[in-house]
Amino acid sequence: MKQLVRTFALVFVAAFALMILTSYLNKSQGYSGGNTLTIYNWGDYIDPDLLTEFEEETGMKVIYQTFDSNEAMLTKIEQGGTTFDVAIPSEYAISKMKEENLLVALDHSKLPNLKNIDARFMNLSFDEDNKFSIPYFWGTVGVVFNPELVDGLTFESWNDLWDPRLKNQILLLDGAREVMGMGLNSLGYSLNDTNEDHLQEALTKLSTLTPNVRAIVGDEIKMLLANEEAAVGLVWSGDASEIMDENDKLDYMVPEEGSNLWFDNMVIPTTARNVEGAHQFINFMLDPDHAARNAEYVGYSTPNAAALELLPEDITEDERFYPDETLTGKLEVYDNLGKKMLSHYNDLFLEFKMHSK
Repeated sequence: MKQLVRTFALVFVAAFALMILTSYLNKSQGYSGGNTLTIYNWGDYIDPDLLTEFEEETGMKVIYQTFDSNEAMLTKIEQGGTTFDVAIPSEYAISKMKEENLLVALDHSKLPNLKNIDARFMNLSFDEDNKFSIPYFWGTVGVVFNPELVDGLTFESWNDLWDPRLKNQILLLDGAREVMGMGLNSLGYSLNDTNEDHLQEALTKLSTLTPNVRAIVGDEIKMLLANEEAAVGLVWSGDASEIMDENDKLDYMVPEEGSNLWFDNMVIPTTARNVEGAHQFINFMLDPDHAARNAEYVGYSTPNAAALELLPEDITEDERFYPDETLTGKLEVYDNLGKKMLSHYNDLFLEFKMHSK
């Protein structure tokens, strides 16, 4: 009998230890409850002081995890297993997440600060009525360049990138939609084009750019351009702002043929275990003061109209980052091309990368 009791006790202790270990591992992997909020965001894309303030204000513990591409974020959420209460994907990823029923419908009554968002950035095609997503940041894709190193080129046209004077002087961000979009736009086509002849024409043209391409890189593009390791870079506008803060010799241009107008929005994935806390966080980030501070820290354009009034005029009046409707009218939001076509874009981009080595 004693042996049976001893065995039972050992089993109980082992089970209890396993439960504690599982709880710890779940927390470390992003599992959350009422007092924990797990946020999944791009790297260096929030003022960390705001996370601390949110914790102090609500008593919740924030677990903050990052991703480096929409595709990586989608894969993690599609697989399940890891809980995320708030995620911040781009517009075409939001469209895909809606199709796959990966998003929780928002309760706008819990988001009183939603009134602060500029109406231009609400009710867009990828999420009509903002049923599933709330604007976080927006911007463009364009060209950062050092006027002292480009021999008079202005990059009012994408075709300036093909100028032989830029041999080994261009850095490209590592994104299929951005690079293929650049190739398509340079030919006068939509960056959402699915015509195979146009895609092959864009790939052929991109292949002739390779003598000018120094490297295709990730986040390090900001440091390399700021340090004048290359004269030109294809970048997102927020990265351009950050680069130019580090090196005031540099300038930014969105070519006249058109480019991408992108949006990153806050969503609640169906993996969420703290939906109430997720709404609290979204509303917290919509506060004008919080949104303004976040915009100053990150360097991207805020969609929060009330926050704009709190930002310095040298930021809000800079049309490179807050362009007027003349330019934005030429820009396109990335469409959700579907899994098959997106895979084809990635294959074409990979082929271009192989030529660029």
